[in-house]
Amino acid sequence: MIELTRLNGKPFSLNALYIESVEAFPDTTITLTTGRKFIVLESEEEIRNRVAHFYRNIQVLSNPHLRGDNDEEK
Repeated sequence: MIELTRLNGKPFSLNALYIESVEAFPDTTITLTTGRKFIVLESEEEIRNRVAHFYRNIQVLSNPHLRGDNDEEK
C-alpha cells in the first residue's frame, strides 16, 4: 500500500498493484485496473517513487526478468 492525499487533504492508502496509469491534468489522476479514478495532491514523480519503493519492499522487482536483466548467470 502507498499513502496518498485526496484533494480535500484526507490521507488514504492505495494498493499500488492496481495502478494502471498516473497522469497530470494538471491535477494528478490515478486510474486503477478496475477503471476507478483517484485525484490526489502528490505529483506523478512522487507517486512513481512511492510505487517503486512499495515494489522493492514486497520484492516484486527481485525477479531478474522483471528488472530487465537478460542473463541471470552473471
